[in-house]
Amino acid sequence: MSGIASALAKQRALAAGFGTNANAVKYLNQDFEGLRRQYLSQGALFSDPNFPAAPESLGFKELGPNSSKTRGVQWKRPRELSANPQFIIDGATRTDICQGALGDCWLLAAIASLTLNEDVLARVVPSGQGFGDNYAGIFHFQFWQYGEWVDVVIDDRLPTRNGELLFVHSAEGSEFWSALLEKAYAKVNGCYEALSGGSTTEGFEDFTGGIAESYELKKAPPDMFDIIRKALDSGSLLGCSIDITSAADSEAVTLQKLVKGHAYSLTGATEVNYRGRKEKLIRIRNPWGQVEWTGPWSDNSSEWNYVDHSERYNVKADDGEFWMSFSDFTRHYSRLEICTLTPDTLTSDRFKQWSVCNHDGTWRRGSTAGGCRNYPMTFWMNPQFVIKLDEEDDGTRGEGCSLVVGLIQKNRRRLRKLGEDMDTIGFAIYELPSQFHGQRDVHLDKSFFLTHAQTARSETFINLREVCSRFKLPPGEYLCVPSTFEPQKTGDFCLRVFCESQADTQRCEDLVDAVLENDTVSDGEVDAAFRGMFMKLAGSDMEISPAELSTILNRIIAKRTDIKTDGFCLETCRVMVNLMDDSGNGKLGLGEFATLWKKIQKYLGIYKNCDLDHSGTISTTEMRMALKEAGFTVNNKIFQILITRYSELDMTIDFDNFVSCLIRLEMMFRIFKKVDAHNTGNIELDFHQFLMFTMI
Repeated sequence: MSGIASALAKQRALAAGFGTNANAVKYLNQDFEGLRRQYLSQGALFSDPNFPAAPESLGFKELGPNSSKTRGVQWKRPRELSANPQFIIDGATRTDICQGALGDCWLLAAIASLTLNEDVLARVVPSGQGFGDNYAGIFHFQFWQYGEWVDVVIDDRLPTRNGELLFVHSAEGSEFWSALLEKAYAKVNGCYEALSGGSTTEGFEDFTGGIAESYELKKAPPDMFDIIRKALDSGSLLGCSIDITSAADSEAVTLQKLVKGHAYSLTGATEVNYRGRKEKLIRIRNPWGQVEWTGPWSDNSSEWNYVDHSERYNVKADDGEFWMSFSDFTRHYSRLEICTLTPDTLTSDRFKQWSVCNHDGTWRRGSTAGGCRNYPMTFWMNPQFVIKLDEEDDGTRGEGCSLVVGLIQKNRRRLRKLGEDMDTIGFAIYELPSQFHGQRDVHLDKSFFLTHAQTARSETFINLREVCSRFKLPPGEYLCVPSTFEPQKTGDFCLRVFCESQADTQRCEDLVDAVLENDTVSDGEVDAAFRGMFMKLAGSDMEISPAELSTILNRIIAKRTDIKTDGFCLETCRVMVNLMDDSGNGKLGLGEFATLWKKIQKYLGIYKNCDLDHSGTISTTEMRMALKEAGFTVNNKIFQILITRYSELDMTIDFDNFVSCLIRLEMMFRIFKKVDAHNTGNIELDFHQFLMFTMI
C-alpha cells in the first residue's frame, strides 16, 4: 500500500511542477540548502547517512568488503588531500576528468563532453559550491532520472589509497568537482561498482535529459560527417568506441595507441585545406587524459606542416585529446553515439527544437508483463501508447515525420547488488486503423494483434538500459507497445518520443467502470426452499456469522472437482460479510445471505466459462477476461493491484479469491457511486470517512 501512496504522491508532485531541472526532486528527501545551513550553524562537517564512507558504498563483488581492490582504502575530505582544495579551477575542462581504478570510462567520456557546453554543465553542477566561507563538507549535483530531475546531496569524503583518489580525479590535483560528481552519480546508482561498464549514451542522457542514438560506423550513412558537425553545432553530446572481440581485447592498446573497448568523447569536427584539397578532421578525447592516437593528424604529426597557420589547432602532446582524419575515424572506430538535447536545454533560438513526450510505465508479472510478439496470448497485456503524428517534417512533402523512440528500463544498476542485471527489452509500433483514431480509453486486446502486422519496431531486443531507434512515418496514429522479450519479467520503464514536428503521445487505457445490476434480494423475495435451508444453517439467532459462512461454503465446494480452491478462510468470509452487511452487526440476515448466494452462483458461471484450459483455476490473462464478463473494466494499475492481492504464487486465481475479489470490487464501485450523488467522478472524504471505507 505504501507503494501506491508513493506513486500517487509522485504524480501530484510532477503535476505541481516538481521534477524539472529548475525545481528538481530532492533525492531521498535531502535538502542541500537546509542541511548546509544546519551544519554551518553547528560548526560541523556533513556526513551523509544515506551514502556512508563505508565498504557498502564502494561495491558488492569486485569492490566488495573482502576484495583485495578495496584493501587500504581510506575516505578523506579534499582538505585532507590538498592544502588548497578548489571545486573548479578556471572553469570545468576535459582535462579535469582522468580515470581511476573503476571501469567507468563510459561515464567519464560523457562528463568530458559535458564540459563543452556551459549551459548543460550548469544544469548538472549547480553554482555556489566550494571550499570557502560556506563550506560544510556538503555538495550537490542534479541528474535526469527517467523523466524527472533529482537533486543529489553528498558529503565530500572520497575513497583514497596511499593519499591518492581511488577513482576519477583531475589532472590538477587540487580540483575536486569531477570526483564529487562521480560520487553523487554512484549514490544514485547504489554504489561505485554499479558504475562499472556501460554506454556513454547512458551518461549523456542522465546529464541532459536528451535522447541518444547509436551508429555503427561500418554502416554509417553517407552524410555521417555532416551529421556529426550539425550535432556539435547544436550542442549535442557525442561519444565513440572501438568494439572488442574477446575479453582479452578489453582496454587493449593498438599499435597506434587507440584503446579497444574504451569510451571516448568526440569533441570537434572541421575541414582544413591540405595539399590543395579539403581534409575532414575529427577531434577525440581519451578520458584517461593520456594515451593518444599516433597516426596521421596526431599531435605534432607531419600533416600539420602543410596546413596554414590560421587553420592549425592547438595540438599539445599527450593531454588525452587528438585529431585524426574522418576516414581513419570510420576505419578504426566501431560506434558513434549522439545525444540530442531537449528543448529546455537549448537556450539559443538558432537551434531547432524537437517536441518531446515522456511516459512512465511498469511491467508486472501476471498483469502487464506480456513479453514480445512471440507470445501472442499475453503480448496484448503490455502497456500501450498512442503516438499521433500530425505534420510532416519542415520543408518536406511526402517524406513523412521523423521521430526517435527510446525505451529505458529503470534502476537496473541499483539491482546489481541483488544479483540482477538488465532485462532484454524492445518495442513494436502498429498503424492504428481509422476506427481507433481519437480513442485513448481502449486497451486493444489479443484479437487486434493477431490480425494486424507491426509497422515498425526497435532495431533489436537487447539487454541494454535503453533501446532507441529513429523512424520516418507518414502522418497518422500509431500504437507503440513496449515489452520485455520474455513474459512475466517485472520492471519499470520510461518511454520517450522525440519528434521533429509537433506530435502527441498518450497512454492507451481502458476506462475504469462497472455495469452494476440491481441483484439485491429482499427477505420477501426468498422462496420457501431457500428460507428453509437458511433456517437450518443460521441457527437460533437467524443470522450467519463469518465462521458459519466459512463452514457452509467449504462444505459445498468440497464436493466439486471442477474448481480448485484452498477453501474460504475465515478472513475471506469476514470480508464478504462486512461488504454485504447493511445492518453493521457483522452477520448476514436472510436477504443479505440470499444476495451473496446469488452473486456466488453468478461468479461460479463466469469462473468456469473463463477457465479455457479446464484447469480448475484461471490464469491472470483469463482473469482480465473474467472481469470484463462480470461487467468490470479496469486499467493496468488497478489490475496490477488486484493480481498482487488475489493471485497465488504461480500467478493463478483460485475460486475463493476470485469471489472475494469481485465482491470487493463491486462493493467499492457501489460505495463510490452512492457517495458521488451528482455523478461528477469525484468524492470528498474527511479522515474519519476515509478510514471507514478503507477498513471495509
